[in-house]
Amino acid sequence: MNIFGVGLPEVTVILVLALLIFGPKKLPELGKQLGKTLKSLKKASNEFQNEIEQVINEPKKEDLPKSPENNSTNGLDQVTKERDEKDLSKSDSNDK
Repeated sequence: MNIFGVGLPEVTVILVLALLIFGPKKLPELGKQLGKTLKSLKKASNEFQNEIEQVINEPKKEDLPKSPENNSTNGLDQVTKERDEKDLSKSDSNDK
């Protein structure tokens, strides 16, 4: 068993020292408080990770396709404008 690079003998020594320092009455309270703290840290870490993933996966506004209505209208306007420019250039060269 290897927890954070600390083996079973080291964990046993730490638990015995904690028992001697805090006493048998205080040790369960400390364990409960440690559990709550670790749970809240894990929850905060998961929330942070979810927010980061949402920002990464969120599409950019420039990458979003335009609506079909806007594309067809803009495309027709562009074609009409180009055709009118060609017609004007032809009529100008024919006038000369």
